[in-house]
Amino acid sequence: MWLVCVSGTAHAEDGYDLWLRYRPVEAPWTMRYRAFAAELVAPQDGTVALAELQRGLKGLLRAAPPVVHAITRDGAIVLGKSSSPLIAALHLDLESIGSEGYVIRSATIQGHRATVIAANSDVGVLYGSFHFLRLMQTRRPLGALAIQEAPGLQRRILDHWDNLDGTVERGYAGASLWDWQTLPDYLAPRYTDYARACASIGINGTVLTNVNADAASLTPQYLDKAAALARVFRPYGIKVYLSARFSAPMEIGALKTADPQDPAVRAWWRAKVDEIYRAIPDFGGFLIKANSEGQPGPQDYGRSHAEGANLFAAALAPHGGIVMWRAFVYSDHQLEDRAKQAYDEFAPLDGRFDSNVLLQVKNGPIDFQPREPGHPLFGAMPKTPLMLEVQITKEYLGFASHLVYLGPLYEETLRFDTLVRGPGSTIAHVIDGSLHGYAHTGMAGVSNVGVARSWSGSQFNQANWYVFGRFAWNPQASARELAEEWVRMTFSNDVHFVAPAVNMMIGSREAAVNYMTPLGLAHLMAAGHHYGPGPWQGGGARADWTPPYYHRADAEGIGADRGSGGSNAVSQYAPPLAAQFDDLERTPEQYLLWFHHLSWDYRMASGRTLWEELVMHYTQGVETVRGMRRTWETLAPYVDAERFAETTAFLAIQEKEARWWRDACVAYFQSLSKRPLPPGLAPPEHTLQEYEAITNQYAPGNPGWTAAPFRH
Repeated sequence: MWLVCVSGTAHAEDGYDLWLRYRPVEAPWTMRYRAFAAELVAPQDGTVALAELQRGLKGLLRAAPPVVHAITRDGAIVLGKSSSPLIAALHLDLESIGSEGYVIRSATIQGHRATVIAANSDVGVLYGSFHFLRLMQTRRPLGALAIQEAPGLQRRILDHWDNLDGTVERGYAGASLWDWQTLPDYLAPRYTDYARACASIGINGTVLTNVNADAASLTPQYLDKAAALARVFRPYGIKVYLSARFSAPMEIGALKTADPQDPAVRAWWRAKVDEIYRAIPDFGGFLIKANSEGQPGPQDYGRSHAEGANLFAAALAPHGGIVMWRAFVYSDHQLEDRAKQAYDEFAPLDGRFDSNVLLQVKNGPIDFQPREPGHPLFGAMPKTPLMLEVQITKEYLGFASHLVYLGPLYEETLRFDTLVRGPGSTIAHVIDGSLHGYAHTGMAGVSNVGVARSWSGSQFNQANWYVFGRFAWNPQASARELAEEWVRMTFSNDVHFVAPAVNMMIGSREAAVNYMTPLGLAHLMAAGHHYGPGPWQGGGARADWTPPYYHRADAEGIGADRGSGGSNAVSQYAPPLAAQFDDLERTPEQYLLWFHHLSWDYRMASGRTLWEELVMHYTQGVETVRGMRRTWETLAPYVDAERFAETTAFLAIQEKEARWWRDACVAYFQSLSKRPLPPGLAPPEHTLQEYEAITNQYAPGNPGWTAAPFRH
């Protein structure tokens, strides 16, 4: 007997429910799915998996099936761990799926047709339950299921660049989720909703605090607050991590040094880690940024990054904790080529890090640009586990207001072939351990969530949180398939909505590359806040904080010469790939100006000159956004009014700013090239001087900014 569903006030469609909306399915799916959800058979009451299934089924089917402890009818959903007699009696093969994997299988039990969700742990059952609900949310058939899933990466972590004062560096969705003032005494319901959302896509770790760390986060007062959050997250399989400030022994420990070889320093960190584990028994470990952008680190004492990382590793090892040591470093001194430094600093240290250290490496060698080639460290450190770091927050991709789906960027990165062991040596196979046999694997994403009701500052930005988690679970996934999943769960299953919305998303990242940094250009953003174009901004304390350092445009041509005749950054890749990037004829056009400085009149594959091709790409970027607006306008019948209106407004902002980007960059580069625009293409709307006069000193996401434009 189905329970009567008590109707209530309709949910406001403001985006708060994310992809877990659980709105009622339409006919004929309602009766089809009810036939597979007649009862919930659970050997254990009170689990979060059971609660989520009840919640989801009540929303999707307008009523929740009864919970029983033994199967009584067809259409039962049987869930539990391998240790329970109910699951053990089914003789499922659960050994190969590990502690977080799960099985969803159609079966006949005691003569009754049933669906089994089984795993070796509570969190595995939870992941399986979310998968089962996802099948309903995306209108998939439930008969003859034979699903077996296990995560491709061990650690799937959100890095929050949240400060203790409530601000979020590079945050475009309001203040921090963590209300440090009311913690640990008040646990906002939103913390649980955050944990549900993370668990639904397989995220199993969260770094609560900014990589530009504050030593106060390690004091007893803040450890109590972090422990309270850990208690909320624990049932959802999420471990808490903290960023650690290298100089903490001096700042909160009254020591005179932070030298990693000093016995007192080592003892201080051992005691601090012991204290953390008393408060948070399943504490994951530390994320550390050191000797980068003014942050303290081991090089202040003449020590290497390995010696610095091993200081923390030794303290964490007895507890099973790990160190995630960021490889985003660059010297305080002027360099020949910023793109080379991380490799130069870390590759010689391969094999010198303790076994519980992972190097956290950005997807590209500079800094989360709209497009970069894969980082040369991937494949270059076979003895040191490398984990991939990507940005979910769109610091260089239009903040919250531009619709830029990052699935294609993540997919492009994961499929980037290092060739270090021949074809197929992709970054995905580096970070999942299959290429080098890493004992520890992981992927981190810089979070885009805040206190905005939509969590991420816009409706479509939610897709980037979603696709990050799904790629971290399965690095071999498809960006298009994940976009379709998200669209169906978040908006509508109507094919008239799904196909155009997914196509719009898939093309959005390439559009942004075109109207911002086409043909391998990088870092043309205005200094500091990175909001809007600023390719003309030179001068300042260091050249490598300015766009001209990266585009190298002059009267003769444009592009950075990183070939064997230039900075020789190509030599940091495996020889076959280095030879390809060094060869102008074989360099993919998407990386052309990353590796080569070329004449404005260089003839492209299209037959156009480089100058003409550049302007065409800038123009195409704007045209694509204009097409996205037209597409969205046709989708009004399938979307609630509130989310439709918000997205409509944001797409208008995006088109206006894409035109700003196009016109400002074209005006600047034309002032150097002295070439006419290709026939039929509109000139910039304003003069170069007018674009240069635009300032945005109060751009969001930039708390406490100093003169340095790279601060993360």
